[in-house]
Amino acid sequence: MIRRKYIFPHVIEINHQLGQLIGVNVYLIDGGSEYLLLDIGFEKDVDEIIELIRQMDFPLSKCKAIVATHADADHVQGLKRAKTRLKTKIYAHPLTVPPLERGDEIETYASISAQNIQLPMPQVKVDQLLNEGDILQVGELQLQVWHTPGHTPGQLAFKMGNLLFSGDNIYKDSCVGVIDAHHGSKFPDFIRSLKRILDDDSEYLLPSHGPVFRRDNQIIQKAINRLSEYQFMTDFGTCALSWPMQSEWEAEVRSGRAPKF
Repeated sequence: MIRRKYIFPHVIEINHQLGQLIGVNVYLIDGGSEYLLLDIGFEKDVDEIIELIRQMDFPLSKCKAIVATHADADHVQGLKRAKTRLKTKIYAHPLTVPPLERGDEIETYASISAQNIQLPMPQVKVDQLLNEGDILQVGELQLQVWHTPGHTPGQLAFKMGNLLFSGDNIYKDSCVGVIDAHHGSKFPDFIRSLKRILDDDSEYLLPSHGPVFRRDNQIIQKAINRLSEYQFMTDFGTCALSWPMQSEWEAEVRSGRAPKF
């Protein structure tokens, strides 16, 4: 057996438990009589994760569910295999269900031909929907469900006591989850989600990538400021709300004024 390494009471982060990187942060929430997994990562890592869970003396039959925080392949490609092996259920936000159930390789980022990325995206049935304000009971524990869209339409975060499992909303270096039209990313939604995190009283943020960190409003505000500017930059294509320079130039052309240099 392997000694359990809790990073907080009731919380095991699988990268730390393994002592190696497997990509996305997979959190095991230990509720005593049962446990829950937040995300599962890539299909190739599923067997190793399940074996680790067994070695930590968690009965495989006591896995209440695997929660998909959102539908990106690095978080959910292994869902079907893990669901079958653990004989458990999949929980997700309603807006995450369509790409998971149709195995959408584009929306999930499993296929990016320009970067030679081509992963299979197995279709998987979602068993239970999680909506804003729901309470997710895991044994003796309760997680408050937050719908925090912006990175993707169905992004979820979870509040448990003084901890916030923040998904791809914010990382320790003030970076955020990828902003891309294929995801359905929306700047106004993203900014609202970050402001919600900014106004919260959580002491620690547990993101889906990188290290857990003590809450620092400067980190969150820096991301809000940057995304607020991005809304009006053509760099982000159809995710941008407008391009002020283009509008000014169009008005100049329509007025018949010659440009001044």
